[in-house]
Formats: sequence, structure tokens, C-alpha cells
Amino acid sequence: MRKSVLILTGILFVLVSACSTNPFTGEKNLNFVSNAELFPVAFQQYDQFLQENKVVTGTQQSAMVTKVGQKIKNAAETYFKAQGLSQSLEGYQWEYKLVQDPAVNAWCMPGGKIVVYTGIMPIAQDEAGLATVMGHEVAHALLNHGGQRMSAGTIQELGAVGVAAATSGKSETAQQLYQQAYGITTQFGAMLPFSRKHENEADEAGLILMAIAGYNPENAIAFWQRMEANSGGGAPPEFLSTHPSSSTRIRNIKGQIPDAKAAAAKFGVKF
Repeated sequence: MRKSVLILTGILFVLVSACSTNPFTGEKNLNFVSNAELFPVAFQQYDQFLQENKVVTGTQQSAMVTKVGQKIKNAAETYFKAQGLSQSLEGYQWEYKLVQDPAVNAWCMPGGKIVVYTGIMPIAQDEAGLATVMGHEVAHALLNHGGQRMSAGTIQELGAVGVAAATSGKSETAQQLYQQAYGITTQFGAMLPFSRKHENEADEAGLILMAIAGYNPENAIAFWQRMEANSGGGAPPEFLSTHPSSSTRIRNIKGQIPDAKAAAAKFGVKF
């Protein structure tokens, strides 16, 4: 029992002491993985991905990815400088690549390494649609969501160790049941809601970035409506998903647009 108490105490200490600050809201978030640890790994994985996939160059679409990416990057630097947080972007090595892949996807590695798949370009349609996508993905990186997910995973694993210690005197069958219950509870009660919270944060911050970059954030609504239509209603129920449902996302974005416009107006960008 004493051992399990010590383990749980250690978990609580990590939860309390390991926090980062959301640069857009000021909210404290769990994160004990530094950029110095994340960036080298992310850059290596990015380079390997590019070696193993076809990078599209010399096309209108690839040029648009670079153009929009640079504007989103400039918007991020402008915003962070105004907040006195330029040091948070130290170590970033911005890069924007269009990759030949039919998947409707895009992502941004920690440190500013961005990939857009050709499969999402017909849904993006234009610069504003692409700015919605890239603003969202860049926001994930700026909000340190990668480090937060790694931190949450570590806490989940430590919790499993605590459960094992606390139930060590019970039968093997009972121990397995406790571990299964713990896994289900943390997955649906913590990890999936945690991921959906990240998506909402990235939507909100992404709108601010695209607005500062000069793209009307109202265009984000049409983009996500096209994404919803593209899914054909095949998405899983929201509580089983890492992402909010399209209807929830669109509703939230509509409420976030005024704040994005207000943020852009502070930099002389008005719609």
C-alpha cells in the first residue's frame, strides 16, 4: 500500500509541476516535454518522410502551399512578438511541402515542418481554404500539442503502474479487470476528450493566424462544410473520436470568428 501511495503521489507531483502556457489564451496545460527534446526528433522524422514520399514542386498548388505557409508563419511571428513571446519560437525551422498523396490530410511537426497532401487541395479550393488548413496545423505546433500528448500518455502509463501496485494483492483475474477498467476509463474519459480539446484550441488559434495573415476567417466555415460533405457522414460518434464532429466544429468556429477578427484588427487587418 505504501508503494502505491508513493507512486500516486509522484504522479500528482508531475501533474502539478509540469505545465506550459497557451500563448493565445493564457491557460496552463500539462507539458513536461521541451522543444529541445522534441525538435530534433521531429526534424529527423520529417526528413525521413520526405525521402519516402513524392514531394510536388513547380506547380501552382505547390506554389500556393509555400505562399500561404509563409504568410501563416509571418502571422505567427507577428502575434508572438506582440505578446512578448518571440523566444517561444526559437529553434523553429519553417518548411512547407506539398506531397503527392490522395489522403485528405495535412500536418505540422513541432518546430514548423509542414506537409500538405494533394488529396486535401480540392477541398481547400483556394488560398483562404488552404489558410484554414495550415493555420490549424501550425496552431497545433505553436500550442505544443505534441508535447502535451506525449505528457498525457506518460501520465496514463504511470497511472497504470499505480493501479498495478494498488491491486498487487488481488487475483490475476481481478488485476486484469482493474487494468481494463482503467484503460477504458482513461481512454474515453480523458485521452479522447483531451484530443478533442486540442482540436478546438487549434481551430481557435488557427482562425487568429489566418486572419492576421489577411484571410477572412469566415472562409473557415465553408471549408469545414466541404470537409463534412467529403466525409459522407461516415465519421464515428464524437465521443469515440479524437476530433469533434463537423457540426460541433462549425458551431464553435462561428463563435470564434469575432475574436479572430478582433485579434487581426490590432495589427491593422480588417474585414
